[in-house]
Amino acid sequence: MPLTERENYLRNVTLTGPQWMPCTVVISGASWDQLREEVEEVLVRHPMLFPDFLPGQRDYDNWDFGPAQRAGEVFTDAWGCQWKSSIDGIEGVVISSPLSDWKALDDYEPPNPMVEGDRGPVDWAKIHQGLRAARREGKLTSGELVHGHLFMRLAYLRGFENLMLDMATDEPRLYQLIDIIVAHSLVIIGQYLEAGVDVMLLPEDLGMQQSSVMGPRMFEKWIAPAYRRLIEPCHKAQTLVHMHSDGYIMDIMDQLLACGVDIINPQDLVNGIDDLRDSLKGRVCIDLDIDRQKIVPYGTRQEIQNLIEEEVRKLGSPQGGLMLIVGIYPPTPPQNIDAICDAMEQFRTYWFDGRGC
Repeated sequence: MPLTERENYLRNVTLTGPQWMPCTVVISGASWDQLREEVEEVLVRHPMLFPDFLPGQRDYDNWDFGPAQRAGEVFTDAWGCQWKSSIDGIEGVVISSPLSDWKALDDYEPPNPMVEGDRGPVDWAKIHQGLRAARREGKLTSGELVHGHLFMRLAYLRGFENLMLDMATDEPRLYQLIDIIVAHSLVIIGQYLEAGVDVMLLPEDLGMQQSSVMGPRMFEKWIAPAYRRLIEPCHKAQTLVHMHSDGYIMDIMDQLLACGVDIINPQDLVNGIDDLRDSLKGRVCIDLDIDRQKIVPYGTRQEIQNLIEEEVRKLGSPQGGLMLIVGIYPPTPPQNIDAICDAMEQFRTYWFDGRGC
């Protein structure tokens, strides 16, 4: 009997024998804006990956990319951080940090998570209603903290250089600020757990191109204890925890998993496919973030297929434990989006249809 999407996902995460490998393609607002109808033509050809897509629904000339993703606009979020983007559809950077001077902490008030999100109001009643409806329909349900919910939030509030000095000098007020952020996040997590979500997503960026932002000692001192506080109620509620990070994170990978992560979402080529296999395969579910720096934007169709095949062969298994996700950003051409979709469709059942035995 065929599994539902939810059943298959949960079996894959728990390594108990799914029927296919979950695959996701996310088109950035910038690529939508750049390619427009060319993207639509690709998506129509791949209903397996985009079952709900209908062409003609996007008004390209009047599309609102949202706060902090409109080119040239300065936006102040609920925490008082000022953002600016240079490209429509790509999140900008923080250009002004409200706690760059520690003196401002004395009178600082974080936003109320029950009514205010980072970039607009929150209606928890509506969110709960939507999650209950999804559960009734047998769909997978998830909750999510905002991308950059802890470490990056500290950098947004203090400024990156200030934060690095805070960590190096054991600044006592940094503990206070972490407590403020964790308390805020626990309210959000509590709301999602009350709704009975299957998965809680905790996205951050902890890596750079060739190393993590901080070494294992600093990670264990400043970040890991906070992660454990966020993950503990999820596991008590039997909710899976998904952790994302861009960049190289192999030097803190063991500590991340020790915090209680059930699904790890690392980038492939930055961390190394073989190293990811040796460190993670069979130990945790890998939601692999497919290269967006070299092969996907610039490679040939064959190179894209070869990459996906290598990753599926090395990281997958008949028990499951592997998912693929790719973000599409400029200058990725439409033919490369089509190639990544073709490759995902070709290898999504590799371990379950006899080819991988």
